[in-house]
Amino acid sequence: MTIGLFSPLDTGLGLLAHRVVMAPLTRMRAARPGNEPVAINAAYYGQRATPGGLIIAEAAPISASGRGMPGTPGLHSPAQLEGWRAVTQAVHARGGLIVAQLWHVGRISHSSHQPGGAPPVAPSAIAAVGQAMDSDFGRAPFETPRALATGELPGVIADYAQAAANARDAGFDGVEIHAANGYLLEQFLQTRSNQRTDAYGGSIANRARLLIEVGRAVCGVWDASRVGVRLSPWGVANDSGEADPMPLYGHAVSALAGLGLGYLHLIEPRASGAGQAEVDHQGVPSAARMMRPLWPRVLIAAGNFRKHSAEAAIAGGDADAIAFGRLFISNPDLPDRLRHDAPLTPYDRTTFYGGGERGYTDYPALAAD
Repeated sequence: MTIGLFSPLDTGLGLLAHRVVMAPLTRMRAARPGNEPVAINAAYYGQRATPGGLIIAEAAPISASGRGMPGTPGLHSPAQLEGWRAVTQAVHARGGLIVAQLWHVGRISHSSHQPGGAPPVAPSAIAAVGQAMDSDFGRAPFETPRALATGELPGVIADYAQAAANARDAGFDGVEIHAANGYLLEQFLQTRSNQRTDAYGGSIANRARLLIEVGRAVCGVWDASRVGVRLSPWGVANDSGEADPMPLYGHAVSALAGLGLGYLHLIEPRASGAGQAEVDHQGVPSAARMMRPLWPRVLIAAGNFRKHSAEAAIAGGDADAIAFGRLFISNPDLPDRLRHDAPLTPYDRTTFYGGGERGYTDYPALAAD
């Protein structure tokens, strides 16, 4: 029997009725200044929940210093957890599953987001090339970050573990460690952003150390089967990139597999940076195909998929499920549309970040078209 998008999938999170996953999508619509999810956020996720469907929620800062964009809902204050409870309840009311994504942006932040206006933190004092988003949705050049001292790293790990515990208290079904797209954990992985000389820099094993220690700490809070990790091995987002990704990411994937994590979520390199512009990078490998032999459990692939390419990736064994992002923004009932080959509503990129209902909860479902 051919396995496809609408075949069931047994995961550590539970049995999925289909393999159309909602990818984590930063939307910047939490209440400010506290960055708590509010009623409109619960409505948005509830619209996109399906019985037996999986949603990976937008990235949630694990601490005040982990924040890097305005209006991103955190996982570190009581008010934020209360807001997330309404979100998880809305998804569960429709029979869906929802995972929290644990996020620290590192050097991609801006001092306007940081407590006391401090500089962002990173593995090394190397500024990223490009522009940050400040606390008023403006653009400014990335600042030179402060290198984290070795003695500070246990505190960072503890912040990930506490955010994982907070996610459990808020009603999530699991957590995903965000180690992709040029954010803190990927900054430690890559030589372009990590020039440390301590136990967290230099060799591949040292550069992967923080990610593995975070994974181990999060698995101390949740059963490992309910923990996932997101990687972008050939990505270029936020001034990321490794000259030869396979040795580094092969080591990281194998080490994470050894922790017993429930799933690996890979961003296909053709879609790296898609949150900021329409991209379709050519001449790049398939991350899922390259990493599949190293990963024994559920593998989710994301990045510029359409129905036919998603079906091919699953049928070929490269991935077990496909995460869709931008198409889920404008098609709240995306699984049904894909199942029935129905027309897809185009998205409006100008409404991706910030704002209210427009471009967020006002996209109609198929039955209402």
